[in-house]
Amino acid sequence: MKNNLVIYNSLSRKKEPFNPLHPPFVGLYVCGPTVYSDAHLGHARPAIVFDLLFRYLTHLDYKVRYVRNITDVGHLENDADEGEDKIEKKARLEHLEPMEVVQKYLNNYLKNMEQLNILHPSIEPRASGHIIEQQQLIKTILEKGYAYEINGSVYFDVLKYNKQYNYGKLSGRVLEDLQTSTRSLEGQDEKQNSFDFALWKKATPEHLMRWPSPWSEGFPGWHLECSVMSTKYLGETFDIHGGGMDLQFPHHECEIAQSTAAMGKESVRYWMHNNMITINGQKMARSLGNFITLDQLFSGEHTMLQQSYSPMTIRFFILQAHYRSTVDFSNEALQAAEKGLQKLMKASETLSKLKPSLTSTVDIATLKKKCYEAMDDDLNSSVLLSILFEGVKYINSVNDGSERLTSGDLKSLTDLFSTFVFDILGLKDENSGKENVKLTDDLMKIIINLRQDAKNRKEWALSDHIREELKKAGITLKDLKDGAEWEVE
Repeated sequence: MKNNLVIYNSLSRKKEPFNPLHPPFVGLYVCGPTVYSDAHLGHARPAIVFDLLFRYLTHLDYKVRYVRNITDVGHLENDADEGEDKIEKKARLEHLEPMEVVQKYLNNYLKNMEQLNILHPSIEPRASGHIIEQQQLIKTILEKGYAYEINGSVYFDVLKYNKQYNYGKLSGRVLEDLQTSTRSLEGQDEKQNSFDFALWKKATPEHLMRWPSPWSEGFPGWHLECSVMSTKYLGETFDIHGGGMDLQFPHHECEIAQSTAAMGKESVRYWMHNNMITINGQKMARSLGNFITLDQLFSGEHTMLQQSYSPMTIRFFILQAHYRSTVDFSNEALQAAEKGLQKLMKASETLSKLKPSLTSTVDIATLKKKCYEAMDDDLNSSVLLSILFEGVKYINSVNDGSERLTSGDLKSLTDLFSTFVFDILGLKDENSGKENVKLTDDLMKIIINLRQDAKNRKEWALSDHIREELKKAGITLKDLKDGAEWEVE
């Protein structure tokens, strides 16, 4: 299939044709979570956005190596170079070892990703598993003269780097503005400039997560891990780096500086950033205390929720908007998403029951073309869904007899829904199979009641015959004082 995909590159600030470095191989790196609390709705958005990208590139027959990192060390409070490590702080509050905290919340994050039907990445490396590589990169940056050591800590020299390269090219920040707007914070006196950032921090006596290094017992800076792990698994230059828009500065800006300083070239060809989920116009974030965890959304147990919402409703809600636009949370918006999802799933069910005609009155080829055009236009899932709802109208019209489809067009429409609704958008029918389960339960109640009637009439042979026939079918009956229960062997 010819690739017509155009994506918005945050670095150039314009849409660009996607041309991978080594087709059909595509290297994709996405910043994953810092695992110190349960995943919230804001975490769902980048996971779903880059799952959509992963699915579509795979559909276009690219061989995608998708790397999503896990931050389990070095991410300090307020994204700064001072203060308590976010994971250590949680460990202290919960009386756990830091890596217990990591595993606890990572397990829950991965469970939530499964619920949202997020495909597993190819590699999911942890920062703590790449300490040696991070130290090697620091050594290289020091040798190139773009960092300095002081009191056992190593800082990146932004001012010196900016003389040769452009610090701020991704975020649009101007160094002169940073010089006038940043202030010296307590504990940052050892930096040559307040906007310099840590590559390695000497651990204070109470700091638990520490490793030996040529400079001190300490830990790596937060920004370093992504420069290391992306290039380790995808090569010195790779295709796409993704993450939330809130990571552009300082995290991704620092990544560019580190990689360029060490290798003399930028690593990333296309930067992609999803926009934020907001509540009443304010970014949803743990630091702001206005977040709703995914578990709370699925259970409905939160004061801001009027009901529970299924994982597919959340996925549909996020896919309704283009990934570069903001999405504002409200119960009304989620309820509308729930209805839209149900309508799409119902149409898909109806589609499987349609009968072909000798002629067609619906142009399925044009519908298919429009679906690809929407996805090729910077993954416009919002437009794609509107086109699929055109397909829903066709399905309903064929079902009520006002439109017709030949067997060939019926197959094309079925394939189109299978491809775009289920394979690319990653939606699934959460009610599939529930009707069968209910039917089985109801039938078993009837059988158990009939057997009980036989026992009441002392028709023991019939009662035993029912039990034996059920056993042959793989169902075991267990008699209780007030009835019976059953289970599948």
